[in-house]
Amino acid sequence: MAIPQAIQRRGFRKWYERELLVGHSHLVLLLLSALTLLGGMEAFSQPDGQRWLMGSCVLVAAAIGLWALRRYLFLLTRAEHIANQAVCPQCQAYGRWVVEPQAAVPRETEGTASDEGAPAQMRVCCRGCGWRWQIEW
Repeated sequence: MAIPQAIQRRGFRKWYERELLVGHSHLVLLLLSALTLLGGMEAFSQPDGQRWLMGSCVLVAAAIGLWALRRYLFLLTRAEHIANQAVCPQCQAYGRWVVEPQAAVPRETEGTASDEGAPAQMRVCCRGCGWRWQIEW
């Protein structure tokens, strides 16, 4: 689900809380894979005929750990990027806004030099004072 639709459905604060929970669950996965990696390396040092199995477990645990770390950093960075723009410039209320319908500005056609790397934007409206501004995501 796209970010504007998720925020429109749940509200900014619930969306932000959910993003943090999902991000921190990836951190827990990273810690579990680190423990698995350490256990696999210790078991790999034992003289046994199935070293290839322990070696593959170590490689899988390392791959899962790297994926979980990248996902954790991505989710938290994205959530913080949006949260830093969540203050109304007019009344300074934090997170008290709604996404305006069809407010997501689509990215222009791919491949044009002027639009490469342009962030997507959503138009939001403050519940308190009615001020409108755009948030990049």
